[in-house]
Amino acid sequence: MDMEIKITTKQILNILNAISWIIFIGVGIEAGSFIVNAIISIVKPEYFAYSWQEVDLSALYSYDRGHFFVQMILMSIVAILKAIMFYLIVKILHDNKVNLSMPFNKDMGRFIFNMSYLSFGVGLFSFWGNRYAQWLITKGVEMPDIQYMRLGGADVWLFMGVVLLVIAQLFKRGIEIQQENELTI
Repeated sequence: MDMEIKITTKQILNILNAISWIIFIGVGIEAGSFIVNAIISIVKPEYFAYSWQEVDLSALYSYDRGHFFVQMILMSIVAILKAIMFYLIVKILHDNKVNLSMPFNKDMGRFIFNMSYLSFGVGLFSFWGNRYAQWLITKGVEMPDIQYMRLGGADVWLFMGVVLLVIAQLFKRGIEIQQENELTI
């Protein structure tokens, strides 16, 4: 007796939509917390030590506020770009722009191009933030681990950006061919 479970593409997209919402909310909260913590450190520096959980940049803050804000900006940009990525995923799934009968459409092409640019941006800013933190360590500043600052994996993000850019170019060509075929019918 052979039991086979069939999961349709629509079911998979619904599951991915739910997962994307969860990740979007998480990275949105993360981006907001980086920004709020930076603002709190400006307005009420005495509360700074109490506002951090995993990311303790108090040594950097004590060392130099300018370097602290540069690191915070880099961390915030990475988190914001990730939040935008998942917003776009949630939006395309929510708006039912995924047309499985005609996958090569302008909305999907634009979506893949945007994802490639955002992935590339996350990779660049993660790399920059990582290098900046490493440079600060050479200056004797005690820094948290790169993973806690959410700056790890720059190489993976850059790789993903390049892969998505190639796929976006293929989609662009697919859209052109599809439009040519529609004109000839």
